[in-house]
Amino acid sequence: MNINVSIALATPEDAAGIANVISEAAYDLTAKHGHGHWSAIASAKGVLNGMSKAKVLVAKNGAEVIGSLRLTSSRPWVIDPAYFTPVPRPVYLVDMAVRPGYQRIGVGRALIEEAKKMAAALAGDSLRLDAYEGVAGACGFYEKCGFTEMGHILYKTVPHVYFEWLIVR
Repeated sequence: MNINVSIALATPEDAAGIANVISEAAYDLTAKHGHGHWSAIASAKGVLNGMSKAKVLVAKNGAEVIGSLRLTSSRPWVIDPAYFTPVPRPVYLVDMAVRPGYQRIGVGRALIEEAKKMAAALAGDSLRLDAYEGVAGACGFYEKCGFTEMGHILYKTVPHVYFEWLIVR
C-alpha cells in the first residue's frame, strides 16, 4: 500500500471522517471479538463536541481521514489517578482509532508521536491512557510506543490497563 500520511489538528470539516474511522474500527473489533465496550459507534456531532473540549489530531492519506485521537486535560471517568505518577498537569489520550485498512503500517505510531509532542507543548507532565486488556485491546501497541504499564483495573466487568508516558523537559 502506497500512502502519504500527514498529521495535523483536526478541523470541524474533519468531524464526519473521524466519526467514520471510529465507527469502522468499532465494527471491525466487534466482528473479530464480539460485542463489547469497543462496539460503540461515533457521530460527527459527538466528534465536534469532543473537539470543543480538547485537541484532536487527525491522520490523513491525502484527503482521506485514516486515524485520529483526542488529547484532553479533563480526566476520563475510567482513569483512577492513584495508579499514576503524581504530576500537576497530566494530559489524557482518548478516542484513538485507525481505519482498519490502515492498521499495522505506522499510522497509529505516527499519531502517538505527534500526541507526545503536543502534550509537551500543552505544558503537560505526563500522557495517560487506558486500554482494553485482552484480544480487543492495544496494550502491546502502547508498550511499543514507549508507554509504561501502571496498573490493571476492572471497570464495569471489562479489564483495563493503565499506561503513562512521562514528559521529560
